[in-house]
Amino acid sequence: MKLNKKLLTTGILAASLLAGQAHGAVSAAEAAKLGDSLTPMGAEKAGNGDEIPPWTGGLTTPPAGYKGDGIYVNPFPNETPKFTIDQSNVEQYADKLSPGQVALIKRYDDYFLPVYETHRTAAYPQHVMEQTVENATTVELIKDGNGLGNYQSATPFPIPQNGLEVIWNHITRYRGGSVQRNVGQVTPTVDGDFSVVEFQDELTWRTYLEDYEPGEDPNVLFYFKQAITAPARLAGNVLLVHETIDQVAEPRRAWVYNAGQRRVRRAPQVAYDGPGTAADGMRTSDNFDMFNGAPDRYNWELVGKKEMYIPYNSYKLVDPDLTYEQIIKAGHINQDLTRYELHRVWHIRATLKEGERHIYAQRDFYIDEDTWQASVIDHYDGRGELWRVAEAHAMQFYDHAVPWYAIEVLYDLLSGRYLVLGLTNEEENPYTFGVERQSRDYTPAALRRAGTR
Repeated sequence: MKLNKKLLTTGILAASLLAGQAHGAVSAAEAAKLGDSLTPMGAEKAGNGDEIPPWTGGLTTPPAGYKGDGIYVNPFPNETPKFTIDQSNVEQYADKLSPGQVALIKRYDDYFLPVYETHRTAAYPQHVMEQTVENATTVELIKDGNGLGNYQSATPFPIPQNGLEVIWNHITRYRGGSVQRNVGQVTPTVDGDFSVVEFQDELTWRTYLEDYEPGEDPNVLFYFKQAITAPARLAGNVLLVHETIDQVAEPRRAWVYNAGQRRVRRAPQVAYDGPGTAADGMRTSDNFDMFNGAPDRYNWELVGKKEMYIPYNSYKLVDPDLTYEQIIKAGHINQDLTRYELHRVWHIRATLKEGERHIYAQRDFYIDEDTWQASVIDHYDGRGELWRVAEAHAMQFYDHAVPWYAIEVLYDLLSGRYLVLGLTNEEENPYTFGVERQSRDYTPAALRRAGTR
């Protein structure tokens, strides 16, 4: 499904009318860099003259062998690691790793990073890039940074001025507009034993609804529905979220349908450090998608930009010939199946505000410049000790111009356990882009229909 035509006219027109009344993020002269020295999404177009190549448009043509069936063929099948980072040489590369990545390597004798040639595969639809360029001079932070003014879609701050703008770029980044996915989540024991919780997720941006009206529910960013399909004891439970843009003025609306009770209830705990769905205490609600939700409990510092080895082009991890047992190992996933590349990232530090509560007192984000996706996040507890390390194994969905994640992994350094979300190897029809949805599909009344066992 293509972007609703009303958005392209109404959204851009409204932004133009408001531009004279609001202080835009950057000047027109600064925004002129987009598409010139910067990509339309705001990354540095040039390479570094060494490992990082220039951006030339990304991966827009499916590789040979792709059948258009959502089974993503590895576009780099013959490449082998240039080198590996392990306990023997981690200090040599520590300046291009996060403290959490270093800690994982030091904790596990068999944990290593296979480093490959860098490919800047990120690509977006033309309308997303055009809207992002438009946003540069019109979208602004409002309400102490807890909301967006003049925003409709795409990346709001392609030339960010502070850490909070970078985080909003991650929260609002393009993920296909309207998509359904069937994925697995596991929380292995220390010994590596696991069972799979299977989800059917739906994510639909408000502007991609079939019955979208510009003035209807304007504080909603997107609608999210998650139904558990296995195991049997959890099957039929459904979560519904209306993700609001300003969650301080209007907290996210969330409901759960309990199949056993056959009741729909409000779910205010689905926010901040509330427990993640069927996660055995291994993640918080705002760990989903690496980070989501209201940013108001933290102070956000833009530490700077750096080159870093991050998971990228992780096509091996979606190979349907693999079983989950081949991926899930004791302590960590099978690192032979991973791929790391050198990319530029934004380093953002979130520090818990005085008087606010969250189990994570500090979080250090490393956001990929080409996609605005969080690639690595280090989480610290209230004592200032490194606790959890999140890695997002990114890939380009080249048939739909969507950068997203193959899987997300959250490691607990204290317990020796971890969580993996987004597994598709043993799932049927893992991703369906362009699903047609109307606002009535995301009402509390629709939860009962979605929760049939």
